[in-house]
Amino acid sequence: MPRFAANLSMMYAEFDFLDRFAAAAQDGFTGVEFLFPYAFAADELAARLRGAGLSQVLFNAPPGNFEAGERGIAALPGREAEFRSGFAQALAYAEALQCPRLHVMAGLVGPDADRARVQDTYCANLSWAAAQARAAGRTVLIEPINGRDMPGYFLQRQDQAHAVVETVADAALAVQMDLYHCQIVEGDLESKLRRYLPTGRVGHIQIAGVPARHEPDTGELNYPHLFAVLDELDYPGWIGCEYRPAAGTRAGLGWLRGLR
Repeated sequence: MPRFAANLSMMYAEFDFLDRFAAAAQDGFTGVEFLFPYAFAADELAARLRGAGLSQVLFNAPPGNFEAGERGIAALPGREAEFRSGFAQALAYAEALQCPRLHVMAGLVGPDADRARVQDTYCANLSWAAAQARAAGRTVLIEPINGRDMPGYFLQRQDQAHAVVETVADAALAVQMDLYHCQIVEGDLESKLRRYLPTGRVGHIQIAGVPARHEPDTGELNYPHLFAVLDELDYPGWIGCEYRPAAGTRAGLGWLRGLR
């Protein structure tokens, strides 16, 4: 059975953020992920992880001004210095939290954007970040995100993400395959898993029910079947539970107890 990591940005919202680590451990999770750590001191987060016996498996590099609607800056021409500064901060947190993976968000682009220039900026920034990450023993991840939830997001398809990874050609760059986003944009998930996992370019997987982004045992996807496919393909990584509980986190964990 795959290893599941609780996404503390979405799950356990009934607890203060710093108390979510212990709550996740009490429910049997051994790994956690979240969006951004930067509102908290790294040593405080590290202490919560140690106290709960958890591994930090993923978090995001700074995305620009998230509160103002920005969703990453890696693909935005003219923001290169800001991107590098933010990624250096992310690497410092990753060291403190012993986190092996950093998700870098591409950003939003308008319909009139020079997409060739955006693509070149994106690849150049990712090439630089992958080199920094490799030297620090980390991996950079890029994630296709559906345009319904995030209109204008530059990276939306699996083939687009894998083409970027091939262009950059650094072992420290991989794809974060969120099956929720992939189902909304493309579907055909089993075939996508069978196509891309053997390449070795998928560094992390995330799940949620479709279309409402609640528990994975709700909605249109047959996750037990997909988990069996992951086992068949010997997927070695984590599965991030990036969903919004419909009515309290613990009340909705029947899907996980059933698997165990």
